[in-house]
Amino acid sequence: MIRIGIVGCGRILNAHLQGYRQLREAGFDNFRITALCARNPDDARMFHTRGEGPPPRPPVLDPSTGDPLAAPHIYLSDFQPETEVAIFTDYREMIDSGLVDAVNDFTSLLMHHQVGLYALERDKHLLVQKPLTVTVRTGRMLVDAAKARGLTFGVFENVRQAESIRAAHWVIRQGIIGEVQMALLGSVGGVWSPDQIVAETPWRHRKLEAGGGGSIDIGVHAMHWVRYVCGDIAAVHATVRTFEPVRYTRDSAGAVVNRTECNVDDTYFATVHFQNGAIGQMLWSWAGHGEPLEIPDTPAFFGSKGCIKGNNVILDDGTRTTTTALFNEHADETTRARFYPHGFTDPYTIQQYDWLQAIERGGQPETDGEVGLQDLAAAFAMIESSHLGRTVTLEEVLTGAVAGYQQEIDQHYGISS
Repeated sequence: MIRIGIVGCGRILNAHLQGYRQLREAGFDNFRITALCARNPDDARMFHTRGEGPPPRPPVLDPSTGDPLAAPHIYLSDFQPETEVAIFTDYREMIDSGLVDAVNDFTSLLMHHQVGLYALERDKHLLVQKPLTVTVRTGRMLVDAAKARGLTFGVFENVRQAESIRAAHWVIRQGIIGEVQMALLGSVGGVWSPDQIVAETPWRHRKLEAGGGGSIDIGVHAMHWVRYVCGDIAAVHATVRTFEPVRYTRDSAGAVVNRTECNVDDTYFATVHFQNGAIGQMLWSWAGHGEPLEIPDTPAFFGSKGCIKGNNVILDDGTRTTTTALFNEHADETTRARFYPHGFTDPYTIQQYDWLQAIERGGQPETDGEVGLQDLAAAFAMIESSHLGRTVTLEEVLTGAVAGYQQEIDQHYGISS
């Protein structure tokens, strides 16, 4: 039995608990959540027992969007009513309590390296929400600590299990569009534009707490996406900007109820060079006045025999189909079982299952700490490139040879080179 302690009881916890609920309902009984930790104990009680504790937080997004931040509220008592769950306000006390074998870290980004290192140094397996950590150096510390102790270390990256992304990965690996040559991914503006506080979480706009802005929060997703579909990244050339230095939360009447200074980027435009010779153009903005720009038919991937536009596959020989149709018709059972174990399709269920199975067999999950570190380095490469005004290699960022932007953050947390 794997006893899990959860640190961080924010809105995203609903999506994670829904995944654990699906596992138990499917008959997987090798785990229990035995502890919750939040600085405010009421935040933990909010998820503890149905009919008790404070009321759930209202969602920051319409549930119809399918965004994990809008997942339905759930209680631990809904799917493990027989389990006693302790509540802590200090993650160190929870980890030292003897009540947990593994830790889920769903705290704000600034806490990831602190919670993660404390857990790993006390031989607890770890699953951490993306992005991995607040700098590449702190991320390397976690990866090295897990490796030194032979612990299972996963990074939660929910992009990977989306049906269309799994299918695009498979189509390109099968050589159906030939050798991959080009990729295009991104948009300008959206629900938080032009100047809203993203997800009503001001820390996302502060360098010492978030590392970067959209380049890190969204950039890590985007870099993971293109790395999974197209292959490993060699170098990045990018420009980042802060177009809205003050951001706001407004009520339904438009009155400002909160404001925060923003000293991280809200926009990035990047050219990505892949190790296989392909190039990619990636862009994103939480700014953008007027109305958002969604680029039709993206994400797009072009190869030597055809292309993928959105979910559509168009080949030089006249074939027109979809990535999912090709996968459903031709993927072998081994691949299907690996992509969607036991028929699970929810990314939160799949990744928690994968992490738990890795703990049991003594290995690593599909999205492990090293994968998370590569994604983080690629995202920070955009900022470092912009500050230096040149292309930077992923190796330079991974080794710390290029880390000028991140130096202030590492010094703030007492991380020496």
